[in-house]
Amino acid sequence: MKMANLVEATTQQQFEDFLSKAGKCLTVVHFQASWAPQCAQMNGVMAELAKEHTHTTFVKLEAEAVPEVSEKYEIASVPTFLFFKAGEKVDRLDGAHAPELTKRVERLAVTGSPGGAVESSTTDLNQRLKKLINAAPCMLFMKGSSQEPRCGFSRQMVAMLKEHNIQFSSFDILSDEEVRQGLKTYSNWPTYPQLYVNGELVGGLDIVKELAETGELENTCPKAVTLEHRLKKIINQSPVMLFMKGNKEAARCGFSRQTLEILNGTGVDYDTFDILQDEEFDLSGHCSVLTS
Repeated sequence: MKMANLVEATTQQQFEDFLSKAGKCLTVVHFQASWAPQCAQMNGVMAELAKEHTHTTFVKLEAEAVPEVSEKYEIASVPTFLFFKAGEKVDRLDGAHAPELTKRVERLAVTGSPGGAVESSTTDLNQRLKKLINAAPCMLFMKGSSQEPRCGFSRQMVAMLKEHNIQFSSFDILSDEEVRQGLKTYSNWPTYPQLYVNGELVGGLDIVKELAETGELENTCPKAVTLEHRLKKIINQSPVMLFMKGNKEAARCGFSRQTLEILNGTGVDYDTFDILQDEEFDLSGHCSVLTS
């Protein structure tokens, strides 16, 4: 049975028309590839969500067939999901994560009385922000990633933390407009980057610079463990560990995709580590299988 709120965009104009028709209601766009089995799987998830959320528009878009849209929103891998309201991107999800897709649709497709919806949405956002802030002992909210900062202030902050051998994780606020705006209110701090330690705001670039100059930064933030120690710990997490670009659900290069196919064909139980998330793991641009 064909559903009116589950559609496919084959041109940029169709894509823009769907966003326009949806108005303030949620639109979920799945950037897919016909050759990727994980995309077919997520289309099944979208179909089920479309039945439940009849006021939400679900759009399938072949990423390579509509390059102008894919390039505009910096789609680097499939599946990728973008969430729109009133024509503006409000969230993004990379990879085939069905539970997380369901969770975000339920959170963003809030209906009912405007007052109740806003109150519920604000509560949910604050809970999400609290989880993100506490995702690691030292969390940096920045523009871009620690590997590719996308503004001068973020670049300076990353360089300073690395120079002082601080162990930290980061979140790209450019990938999530809701977090970008919500964190300013939550922390009462209007600019980025923002550094948190043990769930508490340390401050922005100027404050971190002061801490570095006075020698207090090392006492405030956790020190990084050695690369050798980190490698041993990760390798020993599984009898077979694949260091690759991407993950099991979404390989980000041809070598990684081929290696996954080989391992899946053997029936070997294995885990993966995405080297694109950590520039310390330089494996000469290839994926490597290590056994503990």
